[in-house]
Amino acid sequence: MQLVHYVRVAIVLVLISSALEVFVFNFNHWTTLGLDCVNMKSQIGLLQNSDEQFVISEADNVIEFSNLNKEVRNIRLDFADSQSAQNVDVKIEFTDSGHQTYFDSTEYSAGVPVRTIATNDDDSEYLKLNTTGITNNLRIEIAGENINYPITLHTVYLNNTYPLRISHLRFVLTLILLTLVYMFRPRSTIYRISMADHPRTAKTCTAVANIFEIVVIASLLFTSNNLVGVATRDYNSGSWNPTSLITTYEVGGENSQQYAMLAEAMADGQLYLEVDPPDWLKGMDNPYDKGARDELQKATGEECLWDTAYYEGHYYVYFGVVPEVVFYLPYYLLTGGSFPTAMGVLISAIAFILGCTALLDRFARYHFKRVNLGLYLLLQLPLVFCCGIIYLVKFPTFYSLPIMMALAFSMWGLYLWMRGRHAEHPWGWYLGGSLCMALVVGCRPQLVLLSLVAIPLFWRRYITKRKILSKRGAAEFLCLIAPYLLVGAGIMWYNHARFGSFTDFGSNYNLTTNDMTLRGWDLGRLPPALFAFFFQSPSTTGVIPYLQPVQFDTTYMGQTIREVTFGGIFATLPVLWVLPFVLRAVRLRVGSRATHTTAGVVLVLLASGILIALMDAEMAGILQRYFADFTVLFLMVSVLTVFILNENLDHGGAGYEIAMKILPVLVGVSLAYSFLLFLVPETGWYSDAYPWAYTALIHQLMFWT
Repeated sequence: MQLVHYVRVAIVLVLISSALEVFVFNFNHWTTLGLDCVNMKSQIGLLQNSDEQFVISEADNVIEFSNLNKEVRNIRLDFADSQSAQNVDVKIEFTDSGHQTYFDSTEYSAGVPVRTIATNDDDSEYLKLNTTGITNNLRIEIAGENINYPITLHTVYLNNTYPLRISHLRFVLTLILLTLVYMFRPRSTIYRISMADHPRTAKTCTAVANIFEIVVIASLLFTSNNLVGVATRDYNSGSWNPTSLITTYEVGGENSQQYAMLAEAMADGQLYLEVDPPDWLKGMDNPYDKGARDELQKATGEECLWDTAYYEGHYYVYFGVVPEVVFYLPYYLLTGGSFPTAMGVLISAIAFILGCTALLDRFARYHFKRVNLGLYLLLQLPLVFCCGIIYLVKFPTFYSLPIMMALAFSMWGLYLWMRGRHAEHPWGWYLGGSLCMALVVGCRPQLVLLSLVAIPLFWRRYITKRKILSKRGAAEFLCLIAPYLLVGAGIMWYNHARFGSFTDFGSNYNLTTNDMTLRGWDLGRLPPALFAFFFQSPSTTGVIPYLQPVQFDTTYMGQTIREVTFGGIFATLPVLWVLPFVLRAVRLRVGSRATHTTAGVVLVLLASGILIALMDAEMAGILQRYFADFTVLFLMVSVLTVFILNENLDHGGAGYEIAMKILPVLVGVSLAYSFLLFLVPETGWYSDAYPWAYTALIHQLMFWT
């Protein structure tokens, strides 16, 4: 009977999604049925080509109609399909019953906004007008930046009936949203399934959630990115080699091939790149001065590599070496080609998702007996999607890969440690966990602070109880530290072989915007960085994707390294608003348990998140991708805080009922922000490489225009 019930629910959700797609998202079609459409071709005063298409040039790009004397509900610009796809900006002006002259934006009012149209997207060609009464004159200007003229136009229609367009993307998004709302409604049966008492059901639902999350992440990477570097017969076919099933190719320019170039160098037995720096760089007194480098590049016409470590006449890769050893070098030795970085980001993202799930499941089923499946899944979604992983997938470059790998190793390291704590023979678990945590140093060194979680996890076992003094305890403890010693020795050798120092990773020798050798540590950098990382409110508009880069101001009288950001995590991720209750939760946990392990883990995660943010601000700067370094730690604290409060709240009380109504809203807003951030147009992303495709995508979501 339960299966029949869920089948019925699924059918209802599909029917509702279908009805919304047909009648709501296509309401422009229904409201324009029966309009008297007018073809204005005979009144267009532009030159025509041999195909009787109107030619729009930079000098002749205005279409004007006079004495219309009719109500105009919409305009359709019917661009020719035979031309190259591109975006054009369309500015509309009109006179109507309320305006005897053309009007525009003033100090106190906004005129008709400029609309962007993709010349190959029929849907975006329809422009709804909100005129007052009878329209008399109409002016259409087609312009924009970086337009390839001429543009050809079949005709212009007035009062055209919008076509009935069924968008599979909109339908799927609607179905997913309705399903999530149904699943996590306050009285859902999913909140009555105990994680501890129903392990089979919990594992099945968790597996389904993981599949969903992996499909979402893979879809975001493959369908909206020009940096994938993979081609098949049906995907990026222009770069596909018909002699192979899958073709890999280089993307992002020469500076993005650092790991690939290092693989070639390592295969030849050396640690510096096989690219000879220009003589002018070798002769500079200070090669890390960007202004001086720019002048010499202009004078000589020879460019040097960007964002690459330069030391004693050679280029080096200062990014962590573990991605090189795991992906690039083996791939080069096996195929002779360059490993596609985006695939490394995707593989690491999948590993991170599975690691998050395993770790959270461990806590839910073995340390918090009252956690139900609904609460678990409700918190697992933001832990995965709101930690910054979506932004790393948005830009799956060699900048993102070390961060993504470090996060994946961290989750699995913590999970293996947790498994080992309750295993009869913990040696293998400890070795695996510590190996993962140690490899973080070779990916993203600052994330090694997560290893401090070992203190509350193992202090009581080996220090308080002095088990370390026993033969078995000493062997277990050796399994915990041996991977750190081995990995640390390897990384120290790698550093010394390149830069003559065991602790120098080479980041100070980076050829970047500032002289990193003189950057040092300055407390003045911290306030603006912490504000941007944690507290700055987002900047929004009323148009999808709503989010805009925030304004950055500082009183720090020195150089601040920053890229666009979109608001601090405490202002943009409401799921973190449970953090003010963290001290209350810690006291509850301490008061109800003989051991303080979980409370210690919470405090260490909180402190580590703050310290990593401080380190990022001092060592590098304020960049959106750096949010992924520390956001996951605060999300983990939020999850554990909710778990602790859930253990101590009366599940039949009013407080619990209110909390379970508020929490899904906080999660929903956090998820919405994270996915909208993915859609924000940025340089180097899909919106920049394929602007017409991005316009078509956004237009599907803006169904009311």
